[in-house]
Amino acid sequence: MDLGINGETALVVGASEGIGFETARGLLEEGAEVLICSRNAGKLKLAADALEQACGRKVRWFAADITRAEDVVRLGAWLAQQAAALDILVTAVGGSQRAAFEELDDAAWSANYEFNVLGTVRVIRETLPLLKASSAGRIVILGAAGARMPYEHQVVSNVHKAGLIALVKTLGAEFQKYNIRVNSVSPGRTLTSLWTKRADKLAGERGIAPQEIIDEFSQEIPMKRMGRPEEIAAMVVFLASHKASYVTCQSILVDGGIARGLL
Repeated sequence: MDLGINGETALVVGASEGIGFETARGLLEEGAEVLICSRNAGKLKLAADALEQACGRKVRWFAADITRAEDVVRLGAWLAQQAAALDILVTAVGGSQRAAFEELDDAAWSANYEFNVLGTVRVIRETLPLLKASSAGRIVILGAAGARMPYEHQVVSNVHKAGLIALVKTLGAEFQKYNIRVNSVSPGRTLTSLWTKRADKLAGERGIAPQEIIDEFSQEIPMKRMGRPEEIAAMVVFLASHKASYVTCQSILVDGGIARGLL
């Protein structure tokens, strides 16, 4: 299927590994000109080299920490030097802090909000002029299934990921006058480094193999397995394409069926 994005310009934030990396790869395979960003310059360069080797195309990169407002301003200035317009923006950042509600102080709430919500808001604000310069801009935000089915002891990320859904609904309507579509993808349990590190930690505490932890957490998923980053990225790439031209303001679950609410 031709997704119609050959030659278009895309920025993927959070592309050094996991879902962001696989999204960058998917966009490259569809012919887009891809720029990538994350906070760790060393990991980002390795990712760019790996993508170039896999796809045979040049990948430009810029290191920035989106929890730092000044870094996002620098990212915007760099991007304006790279392209006259931005067709696709993907933000694949965020995370969770496992703790009971009573263990979390204001600093924990603020830090998680900045990581999960405000960083993405900053990037959208900084890149909006370039997105408006596209004939049909698209924004895809990575959220989490926890926004629709809150996980125990992940209250800060549950709340903030739900906020991203509200952001998508709001901006999708507001930006339609610029012909910019806004959507999000909400992954369930996915085999990224976040989950493998968690499995290693729990396995060490319980004296069992990490795969046993993965298998245990997979039992709640109707498909009885965790997702692969490339499976999530496939939906991101589709929503960023012209084949999804009538989709906006939506949060799409790609979670193996774990979130089973009707809404």
